[in-house]
Amino acid sequence: MLVGVSGSGKSSFAKKHFAKYEIVSSDTCRGIVSNNENDQTSSGDAFELFHFILSMRLKNGLLTVADATNVQADARKKLLDIARSFHVLPVAIVFDMPQKLCESRNETRTDRSVSVHVLRRQMHDLKRSLRNLKKEGFKKIHVFKSEDEVDAVTAIVREKLYNDKTELHGPFDIIGDVHGCYEELVALLQKLHYAIEPTADDGTNFGFKVSHPENRTVIFLGDLVDRGPASPAVLKLVMSMVRGGTALCVPGNHDIKLQKKLSGKAVQEKYGLAETLEQLTGESDTFKSDVKEFLYGLISHYVLDSGKLVVAHAGIKEEMQGRGSGAVRSFCLYGETTGETDEFGLPVRYNWASEYRGRAKVVYGHTPVPSPQWLNNTIDIDTGCAFGGSLTALRYPEEELVSVKAQKTYCKPVKPLEAIGSGTANTSENEKAERENAIASETGAADATSGNYAFMALQHLDDDVLDIEDVTGRRIVQTRLKNNILIREENSIAALEAMSRFAVNPKWLIYLPPTMSPSETSTLDDFLEYPVEAFAYYKNRGIRTIVCEEKHMGSRAVLIICRDERTAENRFGIAGEGFGICYTRTGRNFFNDKEIEKAFLEKVRNALTRSVFWEKHDTDWVCLDAELMPWSAKAQSLIHDQYAATGSAALNALSEAEEVLRLTALRGIEGSQNLLHTFLEKKKSAEQFVSAYRAYCWEVASVDDYKLAPFHILATEGSVHTDKNHQWHMEHIAEICRADTTLFKMTPYKIVHLEDEAEINDATIWWRDLTGKGGEGMVVKPYDFIAYGKDGGILQPAVKCRGREYLRIIYGPEYCEEGNLSRLKKRGLAKKRALAVQEFALGIEALERFVKKEPLRRIHESVFAVLATESEPTDPRL
Repeated sequence: MLVGVSGSGKSSFAKKHFAKYEIVSSDTCRGIVSNNENDQTSSGDAFELFHFILSMRLKNGLLTVADATNVQADARKKLLDIARSFHVLPVAIVFDMPQKLCESRNETRTDRSVSVHVLRRQMHDLKRSLRNLKKEGFKKIHVFKSEDEVDAVTAIVREKLYNDKTELHGPFDIIGDVHGCYEELVALLQKLHYAIEPTADDGTNFGFKVSHPENRTVIFLGDLVDRGPASPAVLKLVMSMVRGGTALCVPGNHDIKLQKKLSGKAVQEKYGLAETLEQLTGESDTFKSDVKEFLYGLISHYVLDSGKLVVAHAGIKEEMQGRGSGAVRSFCLYGETTGETDEFGLPVRYNWASEYRGRAKVVYGHTPVPSPQWLNNTIDIDTGCAFGGSLTALRYPEEELVSVKAQKTYCKPVKPLEAIGSGTANTSENEKAERENAIASETGAADATSGNYAFMALQHLDDDVLDIEDVTGRRIVQTRLKNNILIREENSIAALEAMSRFAVNPKWLIYLPPTMSPSETSTLDDFLEYPVEAFAYYKNRGIRTIVCEEKHMGSRAVLIICRDERTAENRFGIAGEGFGICYTRTGRNFFNDKEIEKAFLEKVRNALTRSVFWEKHDTDWVCLDAELMPWSAKAQSLIHDQYAATGSAALNALSEAEEVLRLTALRGIEGSQNLLHTFLEKKKSAEQFVSAYRAYCWEVASVDDYKLAPFHILATEGSVHTDKNHQWHMEHIAEICRADTTLFKMTPYKIVHLEDEAEINDATIWWRDLTGKGGEGMVVKPYDFIAYGKDGGILQPAVKCRGREYLRIIYGPEYCEEGNLSRLKKRGLAKKRALAVQEFALGIEALERFVKKEPLRRIHESVFAVLATESEPTDPRL
């Protein structure tokens, strides 16, 4: 905040030392609202705008310079209130310049006129303010007394807040509330492979030398003391590690209470403090003084790893992260309560994590839980060691939990541990499963994805109801592959209609496949599409190797298959809906017959089991991208109402016309032979049209009438398989297909090196043979799942090249006549291809978010966006 009278040099100083957009000037705001910076009658509107811009910049965490006179306490109070509301530390730069200097400057100003009377009043207000600035709440105050002092400033030093450790990237081992449990802490550190060696006590290391072979860093989440048997020993170990550079530590409420007691303040010796003070009686005054200073110097929270990780004792809201204020420190220490008390007489804590929407992962403690669970990118790892639970660490970035069991119950909790913070206090079976899971994870008997237990996790419970605000309106979705993707409001409305009325349970919808563009039109006279152009698309963009796969004429299907129903409940949060699902590319259930669906899914699962898929991929679930045949099974109404109706009407009408024209020709009427020939060609085209679609139709009476052709193993536990090439996918899918040849159909494919003309010719002949026998065509893909062009942009994930006869279904019986074909060859592909890349990026983003166990709203954001982009108007024949 700049403080000074008119003419004191505030604005000139700001322009010299701060960037253009960092400066918010009240004069500029006055000009914006009135076209005149000197119009004092518009000051009300000007300062409303001034305060609004300041608020928006502070909300976004941007350094902001408030350029106004600010000589009156009321004016500064408004700005200080704004700063406090956004948890930023205000700094005052005061220009206490000689009055005569300010008067002379104002006399030479051409942009505005300031009377001597106004200047003297401002000087009076400034002098009176200088005495109380510190009390108003400024973190730092800099005062200039002369022009020389101002000119002597060569640069503004921008100091990071103490909580800004974004340059530290780990790896970290984050340890929950220790509460004086020294033996468990040592055991946990050793389990994490830290070496704790004795060394000479130099007064700061207390005889400990702690190191890790991989140079990992421990982060303690506070509450080092109270309740446990050895708080002094814990303090010595933690202080040694922090000073030795192998640990960071944030304070807990118990630590601060001890610090206050050691500083001579009156505090209640409750909740374990009395025991800690008793344990400290055997320690020297020097040590106790050291403890007091150490605890006093702890920072409320840390922002780490480029802002991806935040640690705080009791958690922290997104808007408080990286900020500094009393409110931030209080929240980090104590959290927030509702003002109510529970049946145990304890305050009811406000569940801030259930509303957390931040990108940073927040790791915290404070509230004991039976076992840690992720909730909206946050995790509480205080597992109540002092209460007989365990001491837990989260390894970051691995996100692995490591625990050691408490040696005994050192302190009986007022509230039973299993009832604290679990989110399932009214579901005894869930609590039991959580406790069993916590014990199993400590002994290595099970992990959170093994499927050896089933309970509804906190995240799944929180995901039961999605918020319409997360998907409606004009939205921008950030993806790893395509940065920001715009979703228009009108498309969101259409997607919401389809999703809410027809889609399967959103918890199954972890992926929707992208649309696919055809190749450029062929230069050959008799073909609309031909392999030459499909190959050229990739070759011209620097791709050397491609994969050509036979394109099955079926319906695109996504399959989620779990090893058992417990996995479905544990990993997907879905109970009572079986162990899997098969849905269409728009998220609708593929099957209407429940019995056929059940039999179909069981056959798929059995094949996965027989092919030892679960063991090979170390997973209990899989997401497959496939084609399910026959086409008629899902497109029955389309065939009946459009294709069959067209074919039937054409053949009936043309047959009658043929009969009439033959009689006419027998009578020798001029032109009748030519007309008969024309109609015979039309009839032939109609017959070819009927034959074309009938090739993809057959009766389905049972599950044995289906054929499934997978072509992508999209994801398994811990992995999205976009890092594998298409040959890997086809080879691993072949193993599944061989396990059940009655259901699965292997997809024939060829690997083509685009520098080898013989391979190109062979692939072209192969395509002609496929299409000549009635096949739809082929899909051409880059060898790598994700391919980039010469310009660095993502290429089409696949390009389809369809056969001459199949295209009759798409464009009509007579599409290949010369006039029609030449017109169709002018089709544009730009929009279709742009949508294909966008949907590809969104689909992969959804899978990656699911595998990283992000909240359903984050996964659903990307899935919903795929469906929304499908509402963009494009030629459906492409």
